[in-house]
Amino acid sequence: MRTPQSGIFALGTASHAYLEFDARQAGDARALAVAVASLREPRTTMGGINLVAGFRPELWREVVPEDALHAVNGFDRDLIGPDGYTIPATQHDAVLWLSGSAYDVVFDTARAAIAAVATVASIAEETSSWPYRHDRDLTGFIDGSENPTLIEVPEIAVIPDGSPGAGGTILLLQKWSHDATAWESLAVAEQEQVIGRTKDESVELDDKPPDSHVARTDQDRFGKIFRRNMPYGTVTDHGTMFVGFSAEQRPLSAMLESMAGLTDGVRDALTRYARPLTGAYYFVPSTDGLRRCADI
Repeated sequence: MRTPQSGIFALGTASHAYLEFDARQAGDARALAVAVASLREPRTTMGGINLVAGFRPELWREVVPEDALHAVNGFDRDLIGPDGYTIPATQHDAVLWLSGSAYDVVFDTARAAIAAVATVASIAEETSSWPYRHDRDLTGFIDGSENPTLIEVPEIAVIPDGSPGAGGTILLLQKWSHDATAWESLAVAEQEQVIGRTKDESVELDDKPPDSHVARTDQDRFGKIFRRNMPYGTVTDHGTMFVGFSAEQRPLSAMLESMAGLTDGVRDALTRYARPLTGAYYFVPSTDGLRRCADI
């Protein structure tokens, strides 16, 4: 049985860093993959770090074809809704997601990782994140209300044994900026109509509007996913890092298309108050796949 990367499931971590890399030269894809796959989580007795590594799907297919999904593609084209609302494509070659109990350890490990791959890859995007009021995002609503339990996650997020890429998963990583002034000008009842849930208890509204966020990303319709979202930013410039995992790409891409109004012309109401800045798909191989790559 292939083993997924354990950091995917490390709930409760207080500090996060997301590092996205590009190969310095087109011919460096193999060297980049080997360098990233060779990184190891530090073995410390206190303040240990979880490290999750992922790769642009096309790059992984090129380097480790026997462990690759052929029906997964990078986020290479913007999604543009009928009213011009754009979900940008900012695909990079590799991602490292580090999480731990304290940011100083995350910071030191991130610097060491960047230095370890510096000869073959450059940093293209860097974001740091932290939890807000235990399980809420910066809208004040609970994030991940429909998340599966850790017992259920493997059936939803992990590619099953016997399939190409077994033990791996598909990651959609996006950075969403919040218009806090506009959002906070709404009454709580108005915010609940936008989200489709109550703010305090996160109970789904029986009469939620068809353009509410819950309605536009209905997992009973599009398929279940596993989310590890986190707030990011400063007091004056902040938002949400969307970190979504699935065993198939389609549930993730279908939700984005629905949010942009590509399916029926109805745009997600939350997009009036949140704007995506980045968007990339990564294949996150199993630990076995990483070892295979590191030994190339």
